[in-house]
Amino acid sequence: MNVAGSAREKKLAALLAELPAGLLLTAPEDMERYTRDWTGDHHGLPLAVARPRSTADVSSLLALCSQNGIGVVPQGGLTGLVGAAVASTPRDEVVVSLDRMNRVRSVSPIDYAMVVEAGCILEDAKAAAEAQDRILPITFGAQGSCRIGGNVATNAGGFNVLRYGMTRDLVLGLEVVLSDGRIWNGLKLLRKDNRGYDLKQLFIGSEGTLGIVTAVSLKLFPKPSQIETALVGLRSVADAMELYARARRECSDLLNAFELILRGGIEIALAARSDFREPFETVCPVYVLIEASAGGRVDLRAILEDFLIGASDLVVDGAVATSRAQAAQLWLLREVMVEAQGRGGRYLRTDVSVPISSLAGFVDDALVALAASHPQALAVTYGHVGDGNIHLNIVPPVGMDDPADIEHLFHEAEMVIFDVVDRYDGSLSAEHGIGRVKQAAFLERVDPVSLDLAFRIKRALDPAAIMNIGRLLPSEETDERGDP
Repeated sequence: MNVAGSAREKKLAALLAELPAGLLLTAPEDMERYTRDWTGDHHGLPLAVARPRSTADVSSLLALCSQNGIGVVPQGGLTGLVGAAVASTPRDEVVVSLDRMNRVRSVSPIDYAMVVEAGCILEDAKAAAEAQDRILPITFGAQGSCRIGGNVATNAGGFNVLRYGMTRDLVLGLEVVLSDGRIWNGLKLLRKDNRGYDLKQLFIGSEGTLGIVTAVSLKLFPKPSQIETALVGLRSVADAMELYARARRECSDLLNAFELILRGGIEIALAARSDFREPFETVCPVYVLIEASAGGRVDLRAILEDFLIGASDLVVDGAVATSRAQAAQLWLLREVMVEAQGRGGRYLRTDVSVPISSLAGFVDDALVALAASHPQALAVTYGHVGDGNIHLNIVPPVGMDDPADIEHLFHEAEMVIFDVVDRYDGSLSAEHGIGRVKQAAFLERVDPVSLDLAFRIKRALDPAAIMNIGRLLPSEETDERGDP
């Protein structure tokens, strides 16, 4: 008798008997598109895929899963990079896709706020805000497929963190279904509310381990009437950081983005697109993509041009876009670099942060250490200068095809990078979270008190231990502390 198979069938039968028709997918061919993330590196076959239509559906599902000890994996747009949103094949887990809960419930121009369901695609939410002459400033390359619930669960960052902050800074309230099926209605449009604990903060960045976010109220901002974009070349990362310091002083809060790209990234983009040309006559070791925006009667172009003229001691060459089309081309250079950096194969993605004042030293030290340990590998370096976030990715040498060799390279290179991060008192995850991929490195570095508090919160909100088990925190049976 196949005991494991029998237990699996009983769990599935319990769900099918109680849930509305059409809520669960169980055939492998129907579940296929929910079994892997966009990288292709992380995949797993779930017990079933639930596609709820409402918060009430999510509530019924989690109540049943809690009663029957069935693991739950919340899933958004599958654009994460740390393996948090796909099933873990050894476990009988139900993937809960929010793709049918995708409505924009309301946009309030006077409140400068909107309420959207968790399955709403970020680009759709941004379009709904712009239709009311407002903006939702969360912005990154995956905005055409990522979903708001995933942005909240991972506390997503992006290009505009410099001016508007992380997703955490933009959330006014949440609606969350807890692991036992209860619904916590914390949806608010209030800007000021000092009634005790700010419970929504527990769920932002929790990676689906404490409950399922089903709706979010978000801050909006005035839609700018002017946007100016410039690309400049510099001699070093240290010069880029000096330029950033001056930009913050002279452009003040008009600065949206200050993106760092080392020369290798530019070369990747040029190789990927035959219609791309060298940005400037002078080839520079470092490039910075700058964006500023404003409304009203501010002469933004004059401010940006005056700033760049005054920084001629740092700027080797540069160009200010004269149209939105030219600005889009400058941003496309960065986007193509990100898409093409793996040469069509696997590459190591890191997502680290250090204090802004230490960024130049970190980049220099990390690249020196990588060149010494893995001279044949390609290190692709770019990031968001204004928040100290650097993506230092490693592409295997040409000819390295054995998966075992690639995994060994990735492990060793990641250790080298994280060692430098530690020296600078940084973080091994600035945007993408911990998931399964970063868990071992996270647990090696987290202090005992922080880990104890995290486990206490987890046990309090998920006593049946069904929510995204083994992501972010280890499952209790593998907890090295031996706590019950």
